[in-house]
Amino acid sequence: MRFAESGIWHEALVCRAALRNNGSELAPELEGYPMYELVLRNGQVMTPGGLVAADVGVSNGKIAHIGTIAPKNAGKVFDATGLTILPGVIDSQVHFREPGLEYKEDLESGARSAALGGVTCVFEMPNTNPSTITPDLLQDKLNRAANRMDVDHAFYAGATHDNTHLLGEMEAMPGCCGVKVFMGASTGDLLVQDDEGVEAVLKAIKRRAAFHSEDEYRLADRRGIARQGDWTSHPEVRDPQAAIQSTTRLLRLARKTGKRIHVLHITTADEMELLAAAKDVASVEVTPQHLTLVAPEAYQTLKGRAQMNPPIREQHHVDGLWRALNAGIVDVMGSDHAPHTLEEKARPYPASPSGMPGVQTLVPVMLNHVANGKLTLQRFVELTAYGPQRVFGIIGKGRIAEGYDADFTVVDLKRTETITDAWSATKSGWTPFDGMEVTGWPVATIIRGEVIMQENEILQKGQGKPVKFQETLEPQAV
Repeated sequence: MRFAESGIWHEALVCRAALRNNGSELAPELEGYPMYELVLRNGQVMTPGGLVAADVGVSNGKIAHIGTIAPKNAGKVFDATGLTILPGVIDSQVHFREPGLEYKEDLESGARSAALGGVTCVFEMPNTNPSTITPDLLQDKLNRAANRMDVDHAFYAGATHDNTHLLGEMEAMPGCCGVKVFMGASTGDLLVQDDEGVEAVLKAIKRRAAFHSEDEYRLADRRGIARQGDWTSHPEVRDPQAAIQSTTRLLRLARKTGKRIHVLHITTADEMELLAAAKDVASVEVTPQHLTLVAPEAYQTLKGRAQMNPPIREQHHVDGLWRALNAGIVDVMGSDHAPHTLEEKARPYPASPSGMPGVQTLVPVMLNHVANGKLTLQRFVELTAYGPQRVFGIIGKGRIAEGYDADFTVVDLKRTETITDAWSATKSGWTPFDGMEVTGWPVATIIRGEVIMQENEILQKGQGKPVKFQETLEPQAV
């Protein structure tokens, strides 16, 4: 363990802060108490100005000082010698399946998986059973998360053809990260495939809306070309044109309505060209699996485990995603964690469901790309911390700077490990990256100054809180 602790200090810490704010001298009896409840010592710290060797002091869950901190001023000490302290990783796209599908995943198990993977904050999607399409159902998710989720969290409101009158109320609720729209790939109420429906949703809201952008009309026309038991036909059924067509429509509607959009899990080089010219209205997400797995080999090797929507695509599209990522077109990295059981995934295509776990592997898979020179550590931080904070207007998270929440993803950039199904904490019990050797590993997850995970062990459970957003900021009495 990397901890050391000296005495009972929290009450004295509050007294010190109060006296200091009043400009008073510290009482002699307080001089012996530490100034910081937690100090991360001897690490390399990724600050907005770059990577620096520094200590980080935490007071009342906030970053209070970055620099040299005397041992007498530390309560608990986290020894980060040889480690790198990153801003807490934010995964802005996960499906934790609760309510209704808890046999695949629930809020508790999904958050545990996130914490073990070094993720400090998640945004959860609305396609549960029932779907999150009313204020009461959104509040139900927040209630379910309380004292159960190990990481901080927010929930999307789901858009339908029939709930546009509720979306303004839902997106203004504390703990809501925005509205999610499925233009393809969903069923039932959550499918809004037509231009009129998408336009009505955009007109009804003020915040940035997130989109699954595949053209449902083209998908319906192509379902018949699926080859029984042949997963290599999945990217043919859901071909690049289905994505390009949808994103072209979506950009037109965003400009027509003057609204901001966030386009999820982009998979084609062609869409990246469109989105590069649309930074006035659109932000862009990619996933680790679309950057790492390649068709048709992934389907030949992994079969149903490689099936997701939009699909894993061929090498030239993967190359296009990497070009866009390193050119700065991509704003956010999300995992699209969407687990199913292995029994479900083993059904012969196309009866097998689409989706794969990913929240626990986001950090090690992408750090391995850092180790291999595919992207810089700074760019990784931009995609997993700075980008989500900017795109979604998150309050107090996303960077290591004084006054921000003390959220840290502590990693060993030189550590080599093998990702395995056995390591996966998701209820589904598997990962598409089983057997992959990676360099770069999350060794601790710290949220608001509390060490939640260290060395693959959850130390504190149920500490997650709802995320606060600039656009849902409640007035405070002065």
